[in-house]
Amino acid sequence: MDVRTDRRDLESTMVSNPKSTAQIAGHPLHPMLIPFPIVCFVLTLCTDIIYFAYGGTSWVMASEWLLAAGLIMGGLAAIMGITDFLGERRIRNLNASWWHMGLNASAILISLYNFFMRDVDGAAAGLPVTGLVLSAVVVAILLVSGWLGWQMVYKDRVGVTDY
Repeated sequence: MDVRTDRRDLESTMVSNPKSTAQIAGHPLHPMLIPFPIVCFVLTLCTDIIYFAYGGTSWVMASEWLLAAGLIMGGLAAIMGITDFLGERRIRNLNASWWHMGLNASAILISLYNFFMRDVDGAAAGLPVTGLVLSAVVVAILLVSGWLGWQMVYKDRVGVTDY
């Protein structure tokens, strides 16, 4: 018996990784889009902290713009994530994917409330405490959700190319 294994024989017996449905040229779109809302929501927290510490309407306006950008990009990332989720049964079978999706939906909904609270009542309404707390909650949720996303990619190999 030969110790060396033919690569083709090995590949034919291996189970492929869960595929990303939303992709361009084999590159999954969801992981390309998620940095944008994450950065926007983290920077919203930063600008809220600066406003809390020093005041200044420019920081309030920066928070509102960052929330708007984060919501738009988060919506696009969510569409790609849902496409992957619905398009691949093995992704739906992962417990982490359900938690990841639920936490991200919660972060988007809290940010949407945070945005409309500021927009309807005036940019500085509810600040510094309410807006700051909502921004901090969103960042905490994103930390957990990001960990779960990392687990799906590095442990469960979701969207990772088969070799």
